[in-house]
Amino acid sequence: MVTVVQFVISKLFSPLWRRAVDDYDEYIGYNYGAEEEVKQVHGGLVSQLCQDYGLINDSIYFTFGEVLGGVPLCVGDTVHATVVRDGAHGGWKALRVEKQADAWEDGGGVSLESETSRLRPLIGTVTSFNKDGGFINQNTFFSHSALCEGFEPMKGDWVQAQYFISPTQWSSQASHVVPLRYRRLDKVRVSSVFGSNGVVEDSVFFSLDSLLLPAQYRPLPGDLVNVVMVESSQSFYCWRALCMAPSQPSLSVDAGVGMSENKVQTLLDNKAGVVVSENTHFGSLFLGEHKELQIWIENQGLERQTLKCYEFAGWDTERQFSLAHVADTVTHTPDLSKQQPAITQLLVDGTVELETDGIPETAKKTSVIRMVQRDLEIVPGGKTSVAVSCQAKSMGRSTELLLLHFSSFTIGRRLDVAVNSREERHLQPSAPYCPASPLPPPQPQPKQVVTVMAPPPSRRLSRRHLPNFLGPYPVPQALRECVETGGDVLVAQPALGETLSLANMLPRFSMLLWLEELQAEMELKEFTISGALLRKGATHLHLEVPGLAEGRPSLYAGDKVLLKKPSNRGVVIEYIGYVAEITEEDVSLRVNTEFQQSYLGEPLDVEFTLNRLTVRRCHSALEQSKHFGENVLFPSSLVLQSPQWVGEWGPEDLVEGEKKCQATDKPSALSMDMVSVATQTKTRNILEDSRMGPSVVPRPGQFFSDHLNPAQKRAVMHILSGECRPTPYILFGPPGTGKTVTLIEAILQVYHRLPSSRILVCTPSNSAADLICIRLHECGYLHTASLARVNATCRPEESIPGLLQQYSRAGEDIRHASFHRIVVSTCSSAGMFYQIGLQAGHFTHVFLDEAGQATEPECLIPLGLLCERDGQIVLAGDPQQLGPVVKSTVARAFGLGVSLLERLMALPLYSCEDKGYNPLLVTKLVYNYRSHEALLALPSQLFYAGDLCVRAQRVVVDSFCHWNQLPTKGFPLIFHGVRGTELREGNNPSWFNPGEAVQVMLYCCRLSKRLYNPVLACDIGIIAPYRKQAEKIRVLLQRVGLADIKVGSVEEFQGQEFLVIILSTVRSNEDALSDDLQSVLGFISNPKRFNVAITRPKALLIIIGNPHVLIKDPCFRALLQYCYENGAFIGCDPPVSLRASHRTGSQK
Repeated sequence: MVTVVQFVISKLFSPLWRRAVDDYDEYIGYNYGAEEEVKQVHGGLVSQLCQDYGLINDSIYFTFGEVLGGVPLCVGDTVHATVVRDGAHGGWKALRVEKQADAWEDGGGVSLESETSRLRPLIGTVTSFNKDGGFINQNTFFSHSALCEGFEPMKGDWVQAQYFISPTQWSSQASHVVPLRYRRLDKVRVSSVFGSNGVVEDSVFFSLDSLLLPAQYRPLPGDLVNVVMVESSQSFYCWRALCMAPSQPSLSVDAGVGMSENKVQTLLDNKAGVVVSENTHFGSLFLGEHKELQIWIENQGLERQTLKCYEFAGWDTERQFSLAHVADTVTHTPDLSKQQPAITQLLVDGTVELETDGIPETAKKTSVIRMVQRDLEIVPGGKTSVAVSCQAKSMGRSTELLLLHFSSFTIGRRLDVAVNSREERHLQPSAPYCPASPLPPPQPQPKQVVTVMAPPPSRRLSRRHLPNFLGPYPVPQALRECVETGGDVLVAQPALGETLSLANMLPRFSMLLWLEELQAEMELKEFTISGALLRKGATHLHLEVPGLAEGRPSLYAGDKVLLKKPSNRGVVIEYIGYVAEITEEDVSLRVNTEFQQSYLGEPLDVEFTLNRLTVRRCHSALEQSKHFGENVLFPSSLVLQSPQWVGEWGPEDLVEGEKKCQATDKPSALSMDMVSVATQTKTRNILEDSRMGPSVVPRPGQFFSDHLNPAQKRAVMHILSGECRPTPYILFGPPGTGKTVTLIEAILQVYHRLPSSRILVCTPSNSAADLICIRLHECGYLHTASLARVNATCRPEESIPGLLQQYSRAGEDIRHASFHRIVVSTCSSAGMFYQIGLQAGHFTHVFLDEAGQATEPECLIPLGLLCERDGQIVLAGDPQQLGPVVKSTVARAFGLGVSLLERLMALPLYSCEDKGYNPLLVTKLVYNYRSHEALLALPSQLFYAGDLCVRAQRVVVDSFCHWNQLPTKGFPLIFHGVRGTELREGNNPSWFNPGEAVQVMLYCCRLSKRLYNPVLACDIGIIAPYRKQAEKIRVLLQRVGLADIKVGSVEEFQGQEFLVIILSTVRSNEDALSDDLQSVLGFISNPKRFNVAITRPKALLIIIGNPHVLIKDPCFRALLQYCYENGAFIGCDPPVSLRASHRTGSQK
């Protein structure tokens, strides 16, 4: 493969290559083709050492970069080496040099060389790369010499490599690194270029920092090019261009790209002896304030100069800046300290009346003046001035460009203003940000620890039987020490470097679960409280935990807390407490009764512990996965079984479905049903209106719902038939496409048409499980005794919806609940069924809703209850939305963050071919019943191949098309640019942005407090990716009487929808030089999080953020371009690259 890659890259493009930013340097990489002579040298002697290289046996050249582990060598040392003949010079060059060491002192006589020099395969992503080398999966180092010729990797590239373990550092090091996959595309179009990044064919990412280009060529939007690309994860793009060349030699080179940054810098230069004052900053203004500046122009040359015209470049979309006049030519130096308003005429005749604030009444009543044409000669030594005023309208920093056009040249000046609101004083940091102090050094172990247990909890579920034989699955001590010392996890578990398979599934995922557990433990240790004073209550001790309301730490009822008395002569008394109740920042702890009564307020050290129950269940489920064959977890071919149901479907159903799914201006029952199902925000209405009585079950061959579209009906038919079992069937449901409706219909069909079936429905969260249970109750086609809702013992009873109390009581006895025909629970709670001795196959069908949000081990918990031969699995979800929450970066790098749904969708058997997905395995729902077409177009193009079709109620989605705040009528999307300031306070790492928070509040007031048809607070949702920003927004909403508006993170909004969504992106550091989007943009740089955020609204989406920062992210770059091209960009000045790209695209 290496040879093929070199041939594609070297032969086709090497005559043209150069680096886009730096001059082309001769690449140091070496060709390791199969045709070259490679040999092993054992027992060689180091014969010569120079400053940066050495010789073995006076004939083999090596550099110190090839020495394993960086071990220092001396002349005369015995080494083993892998060498290759240099094709250019005929000599020998070492690929790897290893100093000879003694055998392991383990009695086995196994040599160090034999154990460490063995090359092992590794597939992973490049997690970092610089001039010294890079890392694969954050652990395996590779040097530049390990790369195949012509391949310069970038973070996110998928590669395959051979690695070995360094015997001195016990870390992995890669020797041969090549792209995992590569392709060539000819005559494709450059879609966009923003700064140093761009996109080809809306699908291939490229960065000019690493792209190899022909000399004197720079790609422009619209260019027709040939590219060689490698597989790479770059935001939502799966390919990265490695090299590019124009397919048409006639393309111009070094063409100017509109008003580029270089051109702006040229405009700012003084010319021909004309000097323009630099004092063009209006400073800080409050909203509504007005200020005027005089910009002085002096002719210091020897020739007369004529000012023909002056105007604004149009950067400021809010038109805050206005021109006033040109003063008469003067020959003396003005007194700039007095700054009196020089107002004569405003391009109209007549007398100007001045108000006491110095602003002319005429200026207040007239429109903003953007351009003045007037020939004015400035003699040598003469001066004149231009009056520019600013009316503060838009929050944050804004910039405009003033252009002074002379006869033969133009001079520009940036006009800057920072607009604040008096409301921001309520949002200032409560204390300067000070990162949390590192953990104190570990204290010496006490001689003795006396543990005092808490009494058993009062049993809310008195009949529940939980035999306690779930294995502990503790973290191996060797792995714990490896992580604590920053070691290489590949040394502890080489299976992590292998491709996931049925054989290595157990050790691989066990290791990843332990890594995630260790990360969670380390995070909890940061919240250890020393010398805490508890308050004594009637039955509990009460502990104040700062930051608890923000989820720092995240505690749940039932969690274990350790209370330690300081060491006394080496003896530590450790009291175990359990969280009984949580209120704001106060925790009630259930402790030993004697300790609770005798506690007198003495200080205690408090340590929070991790609840390992779900992790242990995942480990147990992994052990059961060995019983599943390749057809379930790694299917490569489809083996059909006889259908479970062989009845006939009425053909008229599909025809009626086609007609009903057509768009109509009238509200249809179909769209109303889909919308209500797609959201959890309207659950209160569902509960209030649940008066549906028992319904007559349709005859076989008919659907329970009359409002299914053809795709939904086909999915139900295939699920009921079950011909692909036990291979999982996937219901791919993009946002607002009626996935839940389809799932409910399929459950009802299986329940009524297959009398021998027993169905387990699982979701990752309680809210999603409650929604499924409510929908099954609402349908009216089930008896009460048919359904059981199984809850975790630690779930507070008050959090269970009243409508589900009867089904939850049925789930209290686990053994009794397991014999209901339909059981609903979370994936974790399904692990309780393992503890009652059920046989495999007790459940015939498992439906996993929101399967994309669960880790693969978590999904295996309910799947293990199926029969591996003919059990049916249905995975419903969207791999393009938020996946599992994984905190460990190492575990995420090795695949724990990839759900079973997403992994299966990437297999060839589940891939989308020219004719679409295999209908026996996948159904993709494409009719969107939620959003306006303007809101749906971008996510459909970016994430769903443009397949989504609008089928929402026009009366709902068009309700804001004529709102007077829309910059473009009929286009209910606004990007409001705010160049604010990102802040933190105290020791809280969460960011907030006061300027954006105020702008969010202003939009809420415009929507909810308008006189005509105000928007209800429950119809507005505010998404803020940081807890602290959400907190600050709530403070402002409380002050204006809008506390009922929901404010939360993207995760809190997944699965929900609102009439209006306002998104605050928060991050605003324009000076950040890092190329790592995660450090510059934080959470919002995740494509899946972006997709969820912009697909929540029905009728109006407002994004508030700093475009100069957001444009660095490919997703937000596409959004900015979409808004700019459709006239939906307002607020601050747009980035130069955005204006230039739009202008260039229009010209082409």
